[in-house]
Amino acid sequence: MDTLTPTEPTPTDPDTAPAPPAPAPAGPPCGLCGDSALVHWMRRPTDEEYAHYKALEQDRYNQTLLLADPQLPKPVQTPLIPAAEMTVAVYACGPHAITLEDAALIHSSACTAPNETDLPGHDCVAERLPAEPPEEPGPLPAHWTSGGQ
Repeated sequence: MDTLTPTEPTPTDPDTAPAPPAPAPAGPPCGLCGDSALVHWMRRPTDEEYAHYKALEQDRYNQTLLLADPQLPKPVQTPLIPAAEMTVAVYACGPHAITLEDAALIHSSACTAPNETDLPGHDCVAERLPAEPPEEPGPLPAHWTSGGQ
């Protein structure tokens, strides 16, 4: 058999040709309508989301214990990230997006954005992001700077 010949006949009739596959979604869906998201912002996790995170971490540790070598010291459980330091992404399409200024903030876990009645705003008191400290360059040898020799 010749390796360059197809093993299955190719359909020439367009009615018998297989339909092309549906395009895969481009990314996460909008939290309100399910369309493709264009923007996102961050909020703190709800109690249910944090409980789910804790359960996943406990399951992971239990699996680690199960697979651990009994002749070695017991694995140490990784400390949990506090809920006040965690964030969850909220996705939205263009019509359901909040303002850019609001999206730059971390919202509370009870924030209902994107909520039709509050758009383009939100209904919580959002946290301000901490200001990044300016990065000061350390002392470099003279031959490492552009004015050095």
